[in-house]
Amino acid sequence: MKKFKVPTREEVSPSSQQAFDTLNKSLGFVPNLYATVGLSENGLSKYIAYQEAKTSLSNKEKEAVNLVVSQVNGCIYCQSAHTVLGKMNGFSENEILNLRDGNSTDPKLKSLVALAKDITENKGRVSTASLNGFYSAGYNDGNLVDLILQISDKIAMNYLHNLTQIPVDFPLAIPLEAATA
Repeated sequence: MKKFKVPTREEVSPSSQQAFDTLNKSLGFVPNLYATVGLSENGLSKYIAYQEAKTSLSNKEKEAVNLVVSQVNGCIYCQSAHTVLGKMNGFSENEILNLRDGNSTDPKLKSLVALAKDITENKGRVSTASLNGFYSAGYNDGNLVDLILQISDKIAMNYLHNLTQIPVDFPLAIPLEAATA
């Protein structure tokens, strides 16, 4: 199998170089997975614009979705990155582990991650119970569309890392199996 290398700023297109500069200013570094998206001439700027688009989901809800989807897809890079981001959004380590497992002590978040897990595992063919739970928690059709778009964002990055296996440049997430044992 091909061995992927994380590109440097000098190895990407001018469009990606601008995105590298923006990431450096906002984060202080360019995460390896974003740098890898920079291999596409326009991919990184397109992806950042997609991520920054307005949504009805709060940052906390987006992180909850990112955590469960990354767990379902077995992406250690995104599990690790979103553990850091989850903590920045106020989740404790235990809450993060619960979210990755598709659960939460918060009933609204529980309905959100349960549906996100169901959507991801079953490619959109969800159970009536998880969909009804989502709506019963106060979500609406617009939220459902935004949830699916959030899932698609995370699936793209999960698949990219699972394929490229570029180095994880965040503290490694605790394996869920080890945490629940």
